[in-house]
Amino acid sequence: MRPLSNGKAVLTALALATVLTGAGSCDVSSTTGDAQATSGPTATSSGSSASASTGSGTSSGNGTAELDTLTVATAGPMTGYSRQKFTHWTGQGSGCDTRDVVLKRDGKDVKATDNCKITAGSWHSPYDDKDFTEAQALDIDHMVPLAAAWRSGAAQWTDERRKEFANDLTRPQLFAVSAASNRAKGDQDPSTWKPPSQTYWCTYAQSWVTVKAYYKLTVTQAEKAALADMLATCK
Repeated sequence: MRPLSNGKAVLTALALATVLTGAGSCDVSSTTGDAQATSGPTATSSGSSASASTGSGTSSGNGTAELDTLTVATAGPMTGYSRQKFTHWTGQGSGCDTRDVVLKRDGKDVKATDNCKITAGSWHSPYDDKDFTEAQALDIDHMVPLAAAWRSGAAQWTDERRKEFANDLTRPQLFAVSAASNRAKGDQDPSTWKPPSQTYWCTYAQSWVTVKAYYKLTVTQAEKAALADMLATCK
């Protein structure tokens, strides 16, 4: 009976080892997934994103799936619109406002005074692929323009929600770009204006879709078609 007892012990030990090995694999997989989620697509200093540089070109990797979640609707009227209803640029501490923060974030070797006046630095405008060394040559662009947001749902927001939208430093909504490209864009959506630099179309469309999805803004059919064409450039 002693040999039989030992055999059962061995079998029990082997079974336990198998279970523990399987559990270890699950833990590793879970940890990897968490790390990927934490380091997912985020805007860089040039306005690019991790997904733009490593996008797979598939519906799940280039933003097409998220685009398909947006509600298609006709553009609303501009009745009652005013830029003043989207309070900006708000204070961000240490004497800086939202514009200052974006200039610091998107530039290189940026220097500023104690009250946050930008005195030096260099910037790359991703819309037209141009470089600048004077902050005055730059505008802070709202990826989804304020008027475009108004036409697609922001008219029904509270003033506080509109202020959040106009100063959003978390989503890919604010970018330091050349004044010329920002003013050429105006309040147009991608159906009527795209960045002159086609190499930026993928990132631009992904950012536009991300912002509209987060704020639950609608898109027109023409806008959606233009975004789909731009997302098709993702490699």
